[in-house]
Amino acid sequence: MGVITFHFDVPSPIPLARMFKAAVLDADNLLPIVLPQVVKSVEVLEGDGGPGTIKLMTFAEGNPYKTVKLKVEALDKENFTYCYSIIEDEMLGTTFEKVTYEVKINALPLGGSMLKCTNSYFTNCEVDVTEEEINARKETVSLMYKTIEAYLLANPDAY
Repeated sequence: MGVITFHFDVPSPIPLARMFKAAVLDADNLLPIVLPQVVKSVEVLEGDGGPGTIKLMTFAEGNPYKTVKLKVEALDKENFTYCYSIIEDEMLGTTFEKVTYEVKINALPLGGSMLKCTNSYFTNCEVDVTEEEINARKETVSLMYKTIEAYLLANPDAY
């Protein structure tokens, strides 16, 4: 088994605690609102939202995948960190065992926050991932956070 890991940062004018609450703690409710063309729903199958929790995300019609099963690996509200893995879906196929997403949100000195993201792809076999594929995956995650940011900017009383 191999692991393909890449890191990237997403800056935001949204303060640390507000971004963490919206993008992590309430993401299950917020994603279908801000990305209805992608996410239809997120439901907890087992657990209380903390480590070990299993969730089912259902995608909106027209997406290449129907559902994805997620597992919360870590949640640290004091240090603003969150880690979850995709453990079941069509994307994993026979190539990937799981895909793990970690985010640590830091406050920026002049306001706003920095989302420090690490994505790890655990492979079942030898896989070559191109720079283009990595950049596309970074862009997808960045777009999700930027969409949440736009919602928060447009709704200053939310969160």
